[in-house]
Amino acid sequence: MTALKEFERLEAAGLWRADPEAQRRDVIISLGDATLTIASMNDRPLAHWSLAAVERANPGEFPALFHPDGDPGETLEIAEDETAMLEAISRVQNAIGRSRARPGRLRAVSILGMLALVIALLVLWLPGAVTRHAVSVVPEIKRKAIGQALLGRIERVSGPACATPEAAPILKTLAQRTGVRQLAVLRSGIPGSLHLPGGIVLLNRAFVEDFEDPAVAAGAILAERARAEASDPMFELLEAGGVLATFKLLTTGDVDRSTLDAYAEATLASPRPALRDQVLLAEFARAALPSSPYAYALDITGESVLGLIEADPMAGRELEPVLNDRDWVQLQNICG
Repeated sequence: MTALKEFERLEAAGLWRADPEAQRRDVIISLGDATLTIASMNDRPLAHWSLAAVERANPGEFPALFHPDGDPGETLEIAEDETAMLEAISRVQNAIGRSRARPGRLRAVSILGMLALVIALLVLWLPGAVTRHAVSVVPEIKRKAIGQALLGRIERVSGPACATPEAAPILKTLAQRTGVRQLAVLRSGIPGSLHLPGGIVLLNRAFVEDFEDPAVAAGAILAERARAEASDPMFELLEAGGVLATFKLLTTGDVDRSTLDAYAEATLASPRPALRDQVLLAEFARAALPSSPYAYALDITGESVLGLIEADPMAGRELEPVLNDRDWVQLQNICG
């Protein structure tokens, strides 16, 4: 704490005693930068007191009696007529008092700060951590069951998945070719394609009815497989349901219909996340399938999908057909 500018180098007379056994002696008191200097009459320094540690033993009485904090035996008396010095010490001490942290208030602020930190951790970190843990421990058989239940909720909007006895084994063949567990073709309700927990991929009927090359449908399936790798649909489902849905899954192994419906509505109403060309091309290379047919299905001009066309991993290679012509025709008629 620095003394107030107007009182710098202020001096006054006083009586100083080094300890209770010593005699009082006349001294010169000077106010300096954060200190009170006590000197003999021939200007020999006797003591230096920190202004922050000076206490008055007799507030309101005169002569004013001061001592260092914690050492009441060393005293300094200042007469009532030394008004400038008394005012200076008083004002400096008041300023110091205002700047000192009050222990009770500081403790309260510290406690509130810790509580705020704990609450922030609970609100921001805990839900995500619990959800990630739940996703990591859900067995595959439960993922499949949840995926089937979710498909059932989506079918309330889209209508039942298309199915014919002839197309069922063809769907299995296409699923194996693209590395997913199950495929379902829907008449409506989904704008293009969608992946569900348990390795289920849904396709809009347009992918099998509107294109001559089955590589287009295969490309849509691979794109959903890549999205599932980037963002686990089980995690997305639990995020849509919130913390309560996660805790219920951990404690009972079940997911409420309301959670399934919330996820279905949110997902069906949102555009599918875009994928980087490198990610898609890696999927096509893994499956040994051409990326160009799928690219042209997305943009017939090819302008916005040039990367998928120019870097087609199967360009110039001898290709095994995704499905033979007979199977593809059967699959194109799956929705009647």
